[in-house]
Amino acid sequence: MPTANVNILAVIVAAVATLILGAVWYSPVLFAKAWIQAHGYTPEKLEEMKKRGVTRAYAVSGLCYLVMAYVLALLASYTQATSFAQGLWLGFILWLGFAATIGLTANMFSDNPIAVWVIDAGYQLAYLLLMGVVVAVWK
Repeated sequence: MPTANVNILAVIVAAVATLILGAVWYSPVLFAKAWIQAHGYTPEKLEEMKKRGVTRAYAVSGLCYLVMAYVLALLASYTQATSFAQGLWLGFILWLGFAATIGLTANMFSDNPIAVWVIDAGYQLAYLLLMGVVVAVWK
């Protein structure tokens, strides 16, 4: 396997940017209302979810985004992706080949309507494109 050249600062920036993107994506500014409606959550259910605490969810998400950004940086290094367009392409093919397909398969075996997958897959596409660009360009 070739030697990988990973910029850890780029990995951290990509992960933090993904958390920020998620905060906006699932906020009332963009898709919160549609996502809540698609899930069929009631105000009581939302309060129950808040009471369980979101700290753990954000901590685990942040760790997962760090792992994803690091792996994406490895792939960018292995494929010698160093431009904006190459970062976008790498993010897109990872989304298409893994995130979109795994998410859609899971959705087909759940009670969730397709709207949940569309909103979540859109977020996954956006953050993989973002991560791809950050780690490819910022070597």
